[in-house]
Amino acid sequence: MAPRSAARGFTLLELLVVLVIAAAGYALVVRFTSGGVSGAQLRSAARTVAAGLREARGAAIARQESTALVLDLEGRSMEVGGGRPRGLPRRLDMKLYTAQSEIVDDRRGAIRFYPDGSSTGGRVTLASGERKLLVDVDWLTGRVSIKEGG
Repeated sequence: MAPRSAARGFTLLELLVVLVIAAAGYALVVRFTSGGVSGAQLRSAARTVAAGLREARGAAIARQESTALVLDLEGRSMEVGGGRPRGLPRRLDMKLYTAQSEIVDDRRGAIRFYPDGSSTGGRVTLASGERKLLVDVDWLTGRVSIKEGG
């Protein structure tokens, strides 16, 4: 009879390393596939807010009276000049930076446009996870722009 060679197989340490790597991979997959909104949904929401701001500016110029876009941060909706509310994705993080005079309460605020096209100015920050888009309104010209967050 020939002597037995060392048993072939995996050591406990090797098995533990593989399990740790698998668990880390699973955690990353779960983190990136759950919660939040997709990049496309985030861009779409930013374009929707920008379009609402441009609509408010156009209405202020056309009607020759100030018009505001009111954002409901808790309800994730917006309305232009008292019109019907338009919904935004619920899982979106929103912040509004605007003039103190345009803060309605702790969950609602507005950016107001004037008949000459100027505005109170402000910024709407839309975020999901690490992704962030900024919808800026220039106070002097009323120009609306979308920028990558930082």
